[in-house]
Amino acid sequence: MIFGLAAYSSWGFFPLYFPLLAPAGAYEVLAHRIIWSFLFMAIVNAVFSLWSPVRSALRSPRTRRLLALAAVLVTVNWGLYIWAVQNDHVVDAALGYFMNPLVSVALGIIAFGERLRRAQWVALAIAATAIIMLALDAHAIPWVGLALAGSFGSYGLVKKLAGVEAMASLTIETATALPFALVYVLWLQLANQAQFLHAGLGHSLTMLTAGPVTAIPLLGFGAAAVRIPLSTLGLLQFITPVMQFLIGVFVFHEAMSGLKWGGFVWLWLGLIIFAVDMVRHSRAQRAVPEPI
Repeated sequence: MIFGLAAYSSWGFFPLYFPLLAPAGAYEVLAHRIIWSFLFMAIVNAVFSLWSPVRSALRSPRTRRLLALAAVLVTVNWGLYIWAVQNDHVVDAALGYFMNPLVSVALGIIAFGERLRRAQWVALAIAATAIIMLALDAHAIPWVGLALAGSFGSYGLVKKLAGVEAMASLTIETATALPFALVYVLWLQLANQAQFLHAGLGHSLTMLTAGPVTAIPLLGFGAAAVRIPLSTLGLLQFITPVMQFLIGVFVFHEAMSGLKWGGFVWLWLGLIIFAVDMVRHSRAQRAVPEPI
């Protein structure tokens, strides 16, 4: 529980972290996040002798393809989230992570032909209504939230198909994106458009923390995932968007109309139904006696 709480709380504070990297733009921050995350993962793998799962995963062409796709999806997700925080869309980003559990359920139907329980259908219908309300308020589709939820949900699906443990997977994903990040950072430096090394020592040192800030919560999540029930882990994931939503409203004072509040409240109702059903289903499964 401590590992899980630490991981999701850390992600919840991300809207306060990324503004510290200004004046660097979203793409420069993204590139450095990839570079320093890979370096951090390489150090952890070296210190704890964890390279064996990485080599094992790379032997399979199918796994390499899936993790390359995962690298693309997580890069899109990271980049869009950084952009959202830097451009006063923290509440919209929180919307994406509120929707993520329901997107994962929808992907389960599409990819694996899973059948939904009645409560899950109700939760999805309510969430769809909430999105319509938010679209009417903004006079546009809430694309930031939908794109974040879609990219992260798809990322989880691809990682499930790959079946590689978290440490090795993240190492390979960041290694895949690393050449592109290095080229972009080098281009920024040559074009005199880089903020790294040019915006003061404090800024450069803060940029270096992007690696551990990215990797440590993932390690905490991985430690929690193997120690507590999946239903408990599923409930803990709501900590992150709740914190981000509160930061967006009460720290950054993002505008919230009555219709937008209504959309979020309606979405939260769907998530409560979803969470209650998940807990009941988990308890029912544990209550079934093992076959003799």
